[in-house]
Amino acid sequence: MAGLYGDTPDARHAWAVHDMNRPAPKKVAAEPGRPPSDAIVLFDGTSLDKWESTKGEPTKWRLADGALESVKGAGYIRTKESFGDCQLHIEWAAPVKVEGQGQGRGNSGIFPMGNYEIQVLDSYETEVLPDGSNKNPNYADGQAGSIYAENPPLVNASRKPGEWQTYDIVFHQPVWEGETLKWPGSITVFHNGVLVQDHWEMEGMTTHCRRRPLAPHPTKLPLQLQDHGNPVRFRNIWLREIPSRYANTTHGGPAANEADVMALRSKTAAKLYAQANPADPNKAAALHRLLEVISYEKTDARINEVKAIAGAYLAELGGLDKQKLEGRKGEIIGVRNACNVLIRNKVLPEECTLRAGLQKIIDAQGFEKKR
Repeated sequence: MAGLYGDTPDARHAWAVHDMNRPAPKKVAAEPGRPPSDAIVLFDGTSLDKWESTKGEPTKWRLADGALESVKGAGYIRTKESFGDCQLHIEWAAPVKVEGQGQGRGNSGIFPMGNYEIQVLDSYETEVLPDGSNKNPNYADGQAGSIYAENPPLVNASRKPGEWQTYDIVFHQPVWEGETLKWPGSITVFHNGVLVQDHWEMEGMTTHCRRRPLAPHPTKLPLQLQDHGNPVRFRNIWLREIPSRYANTTHGGPAANEADVMALRSKTAAKLYAQANPADPNKAAALHRLLEVISYEKTDARINEVKAIAGAYLAELGGLDKQKLEGRKGEIIGVRNACNVLIRNKVLPEECTLRAGLQKIIDAQGFEKKR
């Protein structure tokens, strides 16, 4: 059992602060330059097997020197597997030979769920120079790193044409209850390691020239890459599925549900009580365990057990001389501190008899006086 330390569970939090009973995260291996061990590798430079045309046919995009290259007129491609909320890593390169300007220059796009575009474009020379000129003018919400037609990147982190670039994307889809939008979803993008989209909450689904409202769709759809007529290359594409922000209903966050929180607290209390051993002759240890139980679920039965053991414990301490109490100093202060945590969080009343009795001993023995 973990013992009492931080603030206790409440109506929105099934776990205490710094709760040792809270399940530990799953271990993931993350070696430099390699996909995490739980990633789904979508393209490793050897095969197009995980991709198809948007018609469900074999893709006409080509495998070239370990890269996935767009072919003019071949159309968008999509993953054969469907995904929802995800962390996506993808590397891309605009053509070495510079042709065209603005949207005609190294254009492609990355579409999580086929509906929300992060623009891929040669935007290396898209900047206003000190003399006011711009070698490659373009609209801001359509350059590299933009949420297309919605939000420009915070900065232009583009590299030269032909150089490999990286996007690291965290995508959360919109959350619906029937036809009612609960949350519009968000996109975070790092372009070449630079933050260019900071948790942008989406306003619509991607289109051109118009605003297209968000609308419900399946919770998993294929990832798509755009053919815009330019031979843009891609490599090292991997994805990690991540939970929705609304998947957590038991500990904080926007979807915390009191019924779910209380159900988990009750389950945890039952598990802890099975290990509590109220009959333990070491009454301090038994109290620590029972106090932890009532921090999760305070029932009359458990409170009565605490009162009974607390009374016996105080009586036991009352029969000890000064020397023996000194030998149990740490134990006594520890039980008092556990009571303080529960009183601070209104699990136990301010006039708690156990805490008052222990504090009296602590003061009389001078346990907390500076020496």
